[in-house]
Amino acid sequence: MSDLQKTIIEDLHVEPEIDPKQEIRTRVDFLKSYLKKHTFSTGYVLGMSGGQDSTLLSKLTQIAVNELNEENSTNTYQFIGMKLPYGVQKDADDVDDAIKFVEPSKVLTVNIKESVDASVKALDGAGVEISDFLKGNEKARERMKAQYSVAGAFNCFVLGTDHAAEAVTGFYTKHGDGACDLAPLFGLNKRQGKQMLVALNCPEHLYNKKPTADLEDDRPALPDEEALGVTYEQIDDFLEGKGVAEDSKRTIEGHYLKTMHKREGEVTLYDQWWK
Repeated sequence: MSDLQKTIIEDLHVEPEIDPKQEIRTRVDFLKSYLKKHTFSTGYVLGMSGGQDSTLLSKLTQIAVNELNEENSTNTYQFIGMKLPYGVQKDADDVDDAIKFVEPSKVLTVNIKESVDASVKALDGAGVEISDFLKGNEKARERMKAQYSVAGAFNCFVLGTDHAAEAVTGFYTKHGDGACDLAPLFGLNKRQGKQMLVALNCPEHLYNKKPTADLEDDRPALPDEEALGVTYEQIDDFLEGKGVAEDSKRTIEGHYLKTMHKREGEVTLYDQWWK
């Protein structure tokens, strides 16, 4: 194991193996404790895409607010699951299945198409023609903006689904899906999240579907692994301290180094990490 691999594993707090039930309990308790500490808040908001990560975090969050309501004999606490399609979402059935599995306190739908298209048009009017890839970033940021607006309206915190397998590659949009108040899945890799969903009796097709950010019009539902040039199986092995093929190792470490700016805050002249 290289020194860089060791550093990455330590920085991202990945364990080589987990007890799924214990991880469920630990992260549910974290969500509960944060709300009890911040008494002005009534709960959490998260966009539900129908994929593994948002389904897992949504379920953990609903468990947390249900327990808080029961423990306090109230119905004050809530989890707001948001459907955030751009026009018509091709895997909308998966979103509906995830909602049935989670049973959120409240479900809101905000179609981001008009907002994103207006932003693209405004940029074009300023003489800035953005690529399809950059339009994908517009979608991610518009979704997060909508979540923060809803969170403000209902006195909630915004959750993020960032986990170690995404963090190591920087595979998220800065100030888009990478923006949140809490990241309760941090420290888990992809297969560990899947183990937790199995323990939660999640419908199998939700955690076995190919992960995709689905942000590009020209390449709809582009698999994450194709975009990254490495599989999640290889990423998870790397994060668990196992040996991986040298080319895969170089790819993962390359992603980590070039996306360092995403994992750090705004840069000041006192910061050393970027030098």
